[in-house]
Amino acid sequence: MQTPPDTPPPVPAGGTPTAGPHPAAPARGHVLVVDDDPTVAEVVAGYLTGAGYDVARAADGPAALALYAARRPDLAVLDLMLPGMDGFEVCRRMRVQGPVPVIMLTARGDEDDRILGLETGADDYVTKPFSPRELVLRVDSVLRRARAAAVPAGPPRLLEGAGLVLDPAARSATCRGGRLALTLREFDLLAFLLRHPGRVFTREELMREVWGWDFGDLSTVTVHVRRLRGKVETDPAHPQLIRTVWGVGYRLDLPVAGPAAGAPS
Repeated sequence: MQTPPDTPPPVPAGGTPTAGPHPAAPARGHVLVVDDDPTVAEVVAGYLTGAGYDVARAADGPAALALYAARRPDLAVLDLMLPGMDGFEVCRRMRVQGPVPVIMLTARGDEDDRILGLETGADDYVTKPFSPRELVLRVDSVLRRARAAAVPAGPPRLLEGAGLVLDPAARSATCRGGRLALTLREFDLLAFLLRHPGRVFTREELMREVWGWDFGDLSTVTVHVRRLRGKVETDPAHPQLIRTVWGVGYRLDLPVAGPAAGAPS
């Protein structure tokens, strides 16, 4: 694992929450770190603690679920390769108890793993080796987005087009009358595109404008677009709504309504 030269603050072993650098100050949030590698867990927890977060640690799935049930974290940093119960199953069981932002860690960077991680509701996916400082920035970004989504900004307005209806206030979506099961990031991406039909966005722009990231793996955008097409396109292999503009990025094309019956052409 890549680590910057400075040494992280000491972190006690086990699942005990770790105090931040200023005990009297309120923590920025409670983060659950789940990794069976004690070195990785200590470094990640140390950097998060140094950034002002209250941290709890677990080395396996059952311990993670016990800590999760005892005190619901604001975010979980979850290793994929855990003994006995993998990170996918831990994430699924957490989701049964309630929504929580999840950043998955893994040494496997295969696209199938990324897709499966996103299917289980992961909000971000970080491949080892990684920079702990970048991970802290990702935690900041995911929490900021999750908290912003929980606070309504003005009167709710439905987003509609091409048989799609999104309710940003209720975080619900339908397609041609049927309910759409969208992850947090899929919903945000589709809502953004519906607000800007006909405009081309690069992958960098989508990462920054939709999810507030100035860094990260651009293939994450590609995976989300592919998965979103599978849910909203009549024929995902030949998309008519979310178009690829080669060499640039992606554009949402809404069909132009024809003239009303009896109206002059």
